[in-house]
Amino acid sequence: MYKSLKTKNHLTVCSANFSRLRKILCDFENNTYTFEILSLEQKSEAEFLVISRTPHTLMIEAKSKNKDSALVNFLLRINIYIDAKLAEVISYQQEKPVPFFVPSPFSQSQDEKYQQNRILTEWLENIFLNGAVKVKEINFLNE
Repeated sequence: MYKSLKTKNHLTVCSANFSRLRKILCDFENNTYTFEILSLEQKSEAEFLVISRTPHTLMIEAKSKNKDSALVNFLLRINIYIDAKLAEVISYQQEKPVPFFVPSPFSQSQDEKYQQNRILTEWLENIFLNGAVKVKEINFLNE
């Protein structure tokens, strides 16, 4: 019973992340996306790069770059399952998570996989809340 609740929650988070990514990345039409995050406190940029594309899956590398402080930069690798409408973090800072059904090694916490997917959720929500403008549009306005 306990395992199924964890799985249900995991699938709910992955499904919501798929919807957010699909909206931000315009149905995954392009191979690269770069956005300026419009925030008063800090200047940051979001980059999405499609690493591999098949008819049913995508692998995306997502980067958050803060121009004021390199300490808050991060890198996520995300698998997107188009038919299942799920987006799952498979790597955070180039460290692969342990599947949730495998006992965690000493170096990782019990809910490492959940935490990595929550980071993606919160980052995507931040992009929606603060707005994002494509870098091309900003450069065009400055010319």
